[in-house]
Amino acid sequence: MGFFHFHACPLMLSRFFPFLRWFPLKGDTLRGDLVAGITVSLILIPQSMAYATLAGLPVVYGLYAAFLPVMVASMWGASRFLHTGPVALLSLMSAAAIEPLASRGTDEFIALSMTLALMVGVMRLGLGAFRMGVLINLASHPVINGFTNAAALIIGLSLLNSFINVPMPRSDMFLRDLWHVVMQLPLAHWPTIAFGVGTLVVMSLLKRWLPKLPGVLAVVVLGTVISAAVGFEKTALVAPEQIVDADARAAYAQFGELEAALARNKTAQGELRKRIATLAKADTHDYTLEAEELRLLGEEQSLKKQLYGQRVAVFRYALEPVKGHDGTVRYQAMTASGWSATPWRFVGMKDGQFRLSGGGQVVGNIPAGLPSLTIPAMDLGVMTGLLGTAFIMALIGFMEATSISRALAAKSREKLDPNQELIGQGLANIVGSFFQSYTVSGSFSRSAVAAKSGARTGMYAIISAVGVVIVMLFLTQYFYHLPQPVLAAIVMSAVFGLIDFKTLRHSWNVRKSDGVVGGLTFVATLVMAPQLASGVLVGVVLTILLFLHGVMQPRSEVLGRTREGTLAGAASHDLPPISENYVVLRFDASLVFINSAFFEQAVMKAISQFPQSKAVLVIGNGINQIDATGEEKLRALAADLKTAGVTLMLSGLKKPVRDALTRAGLDETLGRNNLFPSKDLALQALAERYDRTAD
Repeated sequence: MGFFHFHACPLMLSRFFPFLRWFPLKGDTLRGDLVAGITVSLILIPQSMAYATLAGLPVVYGLYAAFLPVMVASMWGASRFLHTGPVALLSLMSAAAIEPLASRGTDEFIALSMTLALMVGVMRLGLGAFRMGVLINLASHPVINGFTNAAALIIGLSLLNSFINVPMPRSDMFLRDLWHVVMQLPLAHWPTIAFGVGTLVVMSLLKRWLPKLPGVLAVVVLGTVISAAVGFEKTALVAPEQIVDADARAAYAQFGELEAALARNKTAQGELRKRIATLAKADTHDYTLEAEELRLLGEEQSLKKQLYGQRVAVFRYALEPVKGHDGTVRYQAMTASGWSATPWRFVGMKDGQFRLSGGGQVVGNIPAGLPSLTIPAMDLGVMTGLLGTAFIMALIGFMEATSISRALAAKSREKLDPNQELIGQGLANIVGSFFQSYTVSGSFSRSAVAAKSGARTGMYAIISAVGVVIVMLFLTQYFYHLPQPVLAAIVMSAVFGLIDFKTLRHSWNVRKSDGVVGGLTFVATLVMAPQLASGVLVGVVLTILLFLHGVMQPRSEVLGRTREGTLAGAASHDLPPISENYVVLRFDASLVFINSAFFEQAVMKAISQFPQSKAVLVIGNGINQIDATGEEKLRALAADLKTAGVTLMLSGLKKPVRDALTRAGLDETLGRNNLFPSKDLALQALAERYDRTAD
């Protein structure tokens, strides 16, 4: 009994508290984790800010997502190397899911991002708790490859507007929005492009010549210093009467009217939902209110579409400041040209005034301090709408985390429990959602850096999160001048490296149908973007249909004998039949309801091809199981063939199949002398019965 308590209790504790396996931490272990934690932290901080912008959130929320979720996932996950936190793919999917419901950067958008993180976390936790990690197999490798390649391309291209400093009309079709960005290339801000290109060049050179130096942090520091020194950001808050250009002033005013109309619409929706909820508590309904809610939703979508279009339209007005005799600065249509000309363009509204910019975009003010406890929004209607996307994000995030963990575990010979990883990822998102974090998952780049830097336990992730805490408490003010194109370039550098079309070509070489599924998933993801989840669903449906087709129409072929004496497909190898007196048919699948009709057709087709045959032998080595439908079909087929003077024989049936036939009494119906343990014995019996009789 004492032995049990001494050994079993620690085992049970480590099951519920996996981080207990880290201890005791020896000197070498702690030293390795400390070095790895600091190294990863230097990458995590700029990456988290970059991915937050991809998620449509202020950069500070990237830091929030790199704090508590990192710690929780590390403590309750299965892999000692996997680093959880903001990642590019789920950041983009989060933005795409929330954008139809709220405008980017608004309080509602932020709140819904937290709600989505909670939903994803609950789903992952549930899947892990109920040992449902096998659901990862719903998506085949060709589907994942096609989706990943398309997603990486979409993520990179979605930041093109930040790379050249032009607006992007966020509609329901990414390719169309991208085309609008491309059409604005003549309006590109060249200093912004210089920062973006410079970031890519510096990161590439550092990776080649100084690989141990954290290139991401280096470009952030360098970009921030240069931005502050040259005055990269130039902004002005302008009253309407300061805009001399009448067309520009009218366009700006129209933008303001649309923005105000959208705000009124959102207020009306909020009040209407309160009235509907009050009636629901009283168990009454007012269908006019529900109709009004639908009308407001339609109006909201229309206003958003107009607003995005107007945002692109007003950007075309290039203004220049002119100081009047009274000292007032006014903005007129630009007359200067050339490299030295600095156009001022509309970027937004604030308190009824126009916000203009004559420079590039920077991160701006980042609130200092740790995230506060905030209860995620619990709107049942909204959560129902997000349910499908949340499930796809849960699975995709799990697939990412599992593939990373397996790759690292293979090198370290670490035992990996996918379900425990699901629990860790789920808890990370749940806890994070209450502390202003959006959806997180495992990061390949940071996990690989941790492994190379000498990480020994998950303690390194805790140390990396402590680095984020230090930044949030003391260093956020120093990131004000960080250029947005630098963050865009960081994300582009990370995701474009994931594009690998060799995997799709390999799938094609292995099996053309897999290559087609992977290619169609790639195309569907691109076409359906920004709703990336739809691309995955297309791939999964295609995979299931392909599987069902294979099950419904398995391989079945009449056999002939080669010159060497072996059996092979008569049609595929251009062989004559084994005998004119009997047919040998191979059936490579279980005989179940979904393919029983095909089995019957295959047998009858073989008989029709050789009408002189007195028997048909089905080689059933590939029949792993038989269900009630298959048994009935076999019984009926045997009776029909007997009526036609043809004997049905079976060989190589596995014991479970033989037992099923015995329980059904079908072995007596077929005749036990027509059931053979192997094809060789069956062929010998056929030759003795029919070939010698014919002689």
